[in-house]
Amino acid sequence: AEMAAGAERYFCTAGRGLEPFLEREVRARLGATEVDCVSGKVFFSTGAELGELRKLKSGERLFLLLKKHPPLRVFRNKGKMLHEIISLVIGEPKCLLDVISIWRNLHGSEGKKDVSQESQLTLKRKSEGTNIAAKRQKTEEVRETVSEECQVEPGERCVVPEDSNQDCWTESKTSLGDASKSNEEEPIVNEQLSFRVSCRCSGAIAKILTSQEIGRAIGIALMKQFGWLTDLRNPTLEVFVHLNDIYSVVGIPLFRLPLANREYIKAAGLRSTIAWAMASLAEISAGAFVLDPMCGLGTILLEAAKEWPEACYWGVDISDSQLEGADVNIRTAGLMDKIELLKASVKALPLPSESFDAVISDIPFGNKFKITKDIELLPDILQEMERVLCVGGTIVLLLSQDLHKRMDSITKCAENDSSNAISEGAHETGSAKALSVDGNSSSLGNGVEESFLSSRQTRFGSLVPDGIYGVSLGKTDAFIYKYRKTAGNW
Repeated sequence: AEMAAGAERYFCTAGRGLEPFLEREVRARLGATEVDCVSGKVFFSTGAELGELRKLKSGERLFLLLKKHPPLRVFRNKGKMLHEIISLVIGEPKCLLDVISIWRNLHGSEGKKDVSQESQLTLKRKSEGTNIAAKRQKTEEVRETVSEECQVEPGERCVVPEDSNQDCWTESKTSLGDASKSNEEEPIVNEQLSFRVSCRCSGAIAKILTSQEIGRAIGIALMKQFGWLTDLRNPTLEVFVHLNDIYSVVGIPLFRLPLANREYIKAAGLRSTIAWAMASLAEISAGAFVLDPMCGLGTILLEAAKEWPEACYWGVDISDSQLEGADVNIRTAGLMDKIELLKASVKALPLPSESFDAVISDIPFGNKFKITKDIELLPDILQEMERVLCVGGTIVLLLSQDLHKRMDSITKCAENDSSNAISEGAHETGSAKALSVDGNSSSLGNGVEESFLSSRQTRFGSLVPDGIYGVSLGKTDAFIYKYRKTAGNW
């Protein structure tokens, strides 16, 4: 298909399992075309402005696409291999300068402001990260947030320059003129831009060269080609190179910080991209009442209220400290009029039956739900969620591996115990299928037990399974479960 006039080519990285959510979002939010989804990335074309691009909620980092090629030919000779890689990046210098020109045009007058603000946020994040690491008191979710920011896939390494203690970057500094006026021979120098190369490498090439060697070689080649100078501390521009056995990708990130770093979240809890994906499954409509009965720091409620502000949100938690953190987040986000907080136990919610249109919750992974008797509370928790949910409403839960196994055993019990399973279940197949964000059926490929979806009715009487999504939390995997309530309380 032809790319629409004025549209540029992009790709956005995504946490494992969130690619279908991101694919749906770029189509709906950006009117994207030529959408191509691969593991960890979604490629697309759009003519959207920078402000719209910045609103993406399910992606990690957004890049202008410079090159997307099949895997490079592999040479055992390092010199030949480096020559092949360098040719990929700057074999057509005008292409690189054209993409830089697009990058600058997108940022326009806000470019310098954007860079300075993000630079300050980066320093703040590093400082906070150091303090937290020293205290060793981060929750599992926050630890995983940090681990995912670099977005390193299995078998890949970030570039770490010899003379820098920074994670992930080889950096260079550039004196680059207006790229739109530049040609291959004589770039016009009228503004300082800092520059760095980041490289990820896996597969056959990684057995010959390290990411450091590749990043260093590309940096030197770019300096020779354009006369750019190195600067290790404050890069404005980055060239991102990802090489594996599936594709060869080169791009320029639009923003210094990941899209997943929300400016409205003061205290980080559940990863924001996961929270948004969960909320997107809940079918929130104007005037709906939405409950998170184990809200923690309120990340799910924040993501939902920002995206669907015409609904009313309630957060419940038994912990004073969690509620205090949630209150800070809600005030920081300016959502005091949208979200109400209440101290109570999820096992005995002081709320009327059938009073909420959606229940969304991250069943805690930390100290509360280690492999102990606490896991046995899951049926009680589900029963109470079912009680407060309206008929036709949805429940969306995030479950750890252990809770996922427990849920599977509950559903197996349902197959044996439920003598009045609804007749509509007869047409359901046992294949592991899940609804993608746009409601179309899509194969999971996560090894989800067939018994879950083959059981059309749970022991809770009216909750019908409506999809399972395997997602990554960095070091661990988790599962998003969706249910729909089909009948009134017993």
